[in-house]
Amino acid sequence: MALGQRIAEARQRAGLTQADLAAAVSVDRSAIAKIETAGRRVTALELAQIADVVDERIEWFVTDPPPTVVSYRNLHEPGAANSTIDRIIERVARNVEFVLAQDERWSLVAAETLRRPDSGEEAESSAAHVRQTLGLAGQDPALEIARNAERLGLLVFSFDLGPDGADAASILLPQGGIAVTNGNLRVGRRRLACVHELGHYVFADPYTVDWRVAEQEDNAAWETRLDRFARAFLLPGSGLRRYWTEAAHADADLRTAAVVAASRFRVDMSTLARRLVELGLASADDAARIRTVRTTKADIVELGLVVQDELAAPELPRSYIQAVLRLYRNEIISAARATDLLFDTWTEEDLPPLPPLPDSAIWTFVS
Repeated sequence: MALGQRIAEARQRAGLTQADLAAAVSVDRSAIAKIETAGRRVTALELAQIADVVDERIEWFVTDPPPTVVSYRNLHEPGAANSTIDRIIERVARNVEFVLAQDERWSLVAAETLRRPDSGEEAESSAAHVRQTLGLAGQDPALEIARNAERLGLLVFSFDLGPDGADAASILLPQGGIAVTNGNLRVGRRRLACVHELGHYVFADPYTVDWRVAEQEDNAAWETRLDRFARAFLLPGSGLRRYWTEAAHADADLRTAAVVAASRFRVDMSTLARRLVELGLASADDAARIRTVRTTKADIVELGLVVQDELAAPELPRSYIQAVLRLYRNEIISAARATDLLFDTWTEEDLPPLPPLPDSAIWTFVS
């Protein structure tokens, strides 16, 4: 894509008019119009100022995005409602591909691509297959979702995208893939959204953005099957049936049974309710009551619940952090580049100390 087009796209994604951008970088509006239509060159200083205004790195303007991003954008207008997560996942993809290219010790596995399920039952079977691949017993909760996803080649990042942001997105790389989850969601929904993206990944969907995964009742057929895959992965039928039967035998009231089940399997109440109905363990009325349940501090103490804030933002994969630190220790990248690759979750003071270098060593850094 031409530089002018990239500037126009960035401006639109930032919600700025040509006049707004011109005022911010102290040029005439006509100058911005000419830059965007290749009628005038942009100086290095102007590009740096534009990048700062639209909150993009300069490299975003002068290097091509991953091919899957290009294909996706051919179908979506710049400035669409998912632009925030679209921009973030492109940056993540660029950073991951850069680190993979520079660090010979780090790579992503190539996961087995599964055939797309044509029914809810096939989605259940796919979920059971993936759980078995990961060594998860049929009745056990699926814990440490991000770590398990990485074992299949999917790197999971969590950023706070706000209450109105998308739930999650994923993108295939030449080998492996990445997912971004919205850390603003509650932990149960974060985990559900992450497994939903794992489904997209194992079924080889090139680029997806998902909204309100836990709340959709009648979405498109493919997304419905992915929802079923995610629920079956998090709430295996044999495990949930066994727990629910034990709770009934112990005369646990519906609310208590739901609170403990949601904690045990680490899901939100909406997901639990839908799964119980799918398995024939709860009526529609019971499911409606379960959806209104909220776990309290008293529940945590009195029922001995385990609370883990999984996928809390910001969170980066440990192997990715280790690879960035190796590049820094080996003097392949600068401290500034390291903190940028770590999405400013680290400061330069957090980086390990390095021995002093001569002034000429700056030319060995990769930028």
